[in-house]
Amino acid sequence: MDDSRLLDIQNLRVWYKTYRGYAEVVDGIDLHVDKAEKIGLVGESGCGKTTTMKTVLRLMDDGSAYVPDGSKIYFDNQDILTMNQDQLLEVRRKKISMISQSPMAALNPVFTVGQQMMDVIKYSGYFDSSDKNAMREAAYNAITDVMLSDPDRIMNSYPHQLSGGMRQRICIAISLVTPREMLIADEPGTALDVTVQKQIHGLLRNLVEEKKRSLIMITHSLGVARELVDRVYVMYAGNIVECCQTQDLFSRPLHPYTLGLLECVPRLSGGGLSEGIYGYVPNYVNPPKGCRFSNRCKDCMEICQEEKPIPIEYFPRHSVACHKYG
Repeated sequence: MDDSRLLDIQNLRVWYKTYRGYAEVVDGIDLHVDKAEKIGLVGESGCGKTTTMKTVLRLMDDGSAYVPDGSKIYFDNQDILTMNQDQLLEVRRKKISMISQSPMAALNPVFTVGQQMMDVIKYSGYFDSSDKNAMREAAYNAITDVMLSDPDRIMNSYPHQLSGGMRQRICIAISLVTPREMLIADEPGTALDVTVQKQIHGLLRNLVEEKKRSLIMITHSLGVARELVDRVYVMYAGNIVECCQTQDLFSRPLHPYTLGLLECVPRLSGGGLSEGIYGYVPNYVNPPKGCRFSNRCKDCMEICQEEKPIPIEYFPRHSVACHKYG
């Protein structure tokens, strides 16, 4: 594995057990993140973005989620899928943190913000657990870093006593309060108004760049990806359909799904409302035999319905999975 590569996902498949059989939500994706690199994972709701990232931290319910043999997730040259519980806890405590898209689901409602932050600091192993002053100072600095005033009041507040934007900032503060090599941000601004959303995105970018950390931004917004990340993976129905540098995605998009996403973005020049992308995400229990986008694609050919397209590098550092370019 390349020494500059921090995360390397190979042929990842994730199935959910349902009453009708296994839903093949993630279908053999390859993805990598270099050290200090910011990448975006873009796609509509239900395409498997969050499932992929939860699998990286092994947060999936073992009773309902199943990862078939052949899937590999290497973090810092160690396979996360074969780690024992102690090794996995070490990764969660010290190396990877994740910001949930729902701060009320991520924060415990019966503990104050201060109690939750102090627990994260205490069990990270970076501080002497007997040095309460150093741990409290680290919590205060994290709260200040996310541009929240009056740390004493914040520390003594319960999650329900804070606004949505403040709770989301606390989630960011908790994820950055101890040194981490990678931050996974799962649509952190989804439920927020646009002004607070812009502040949080700017805050994330600055904190990640200052501390030279890797970032995976999960989003359904191409605008967010353009603003925050160096490289973009476009995901559709459990498949990576296109991967390239962010500027290339907007200057020369290749895959029909990417083109459809770009056409849906409102333009200041007007031109009426987009009709969107025709159709729906396929049934994961009984997915199409070939390309999973074939039932919605204007360029669909006979081969698209019979064979799954293999990603090819059409331009330097710009790959696409589409028979149109095969």
